[in-house]
Amino acid sequence: MFLKSWDNIGEKTINKIAEMAFKSQIRNAEHLRVQVKTDPQKLAQGVLESLDIDGSGLIMQKDLRLEKMKITLNNIAVSPFKALMGNVQLTQPSTGNATIVLNEKDIESALNIDNLNRQLQHYNIFRHDHPVKVKFFRVDCRILADGRIMIKAKLRILEDNSIEQRHEVIESVCLIIKPRICTQGQNLLMDEVECTQGTQFSPILIKAILDESLKVLNLNRLSVDGISLKVNHVSTEDGKLSFLALAGITHLPKIS
Repeated sequence: MFLKSWDNIGEKTINKIAEMAFKSQIRNAEHLRVQVKTDPQKLAQGVLESLDIDGSGLIMQKDLRLEKMKITLNNIAVSPFKALMGNVQLTQPSTGNATIVLNEKDIESALNIDNLNRQLQHYNIFRHDHPVKVKFFRVDCRILADGRIMIKAKLRILEDNSIEQRHEVIESVCLIIKPRICTQGQNLLMDEVECTQGTQFSPILIKAILDESLKVLNLNRLSVDGISLKVNHVSTEDGKLSFLALAGITHLPKIS
């Protein structure tokens, strides 16, 4: 009876349920494939062999773009009778592996210039010991082959030289940072920070750039309902930042 019911629902239906669940968590995607592998015998025992999520050009709910996301979860325990009725419920957590890739443009787009400028409104900024008004207008990112990340921010500086004269100049602040995985594995820490341009500015400016960079590299921004990621390795190559992570799943995302 169970196997006959399986013929009615089929693996295609289970795949469609999973695909709809994960697509609800992503704003847009150039490519997204969600595939569940199983067979009637294993489903009768309450096990899906694997769940694969393979996507590229993904725009996540918090507007962070990913060049690539691949998650594979194995031996997923489900309620077999609920699955037959189109309700795929996990009966216990399952684990697997994930690969997340960001390129330089992804990071540049996520470094929010409005957020940077809002941070500066609360402080007095000095240049060569003189108060100035500062506004970010561009941020560039370069991922270096040696594992470091270069963040270069361009600024408009308005100097008050006298009551009659106001002078605007364009300056840059360039930071080279070495990322390190934090013990919780949820984000990166800036293990080494070198300021190669813009040392004449207040440390507040540098802190604002670092804080915004940390937000971008926090994997909580990649969160998908029901799936957790714990990074165990980070690498750089050809202008790309790659995370390898342990993935866990407690339930399929709720379709909103």
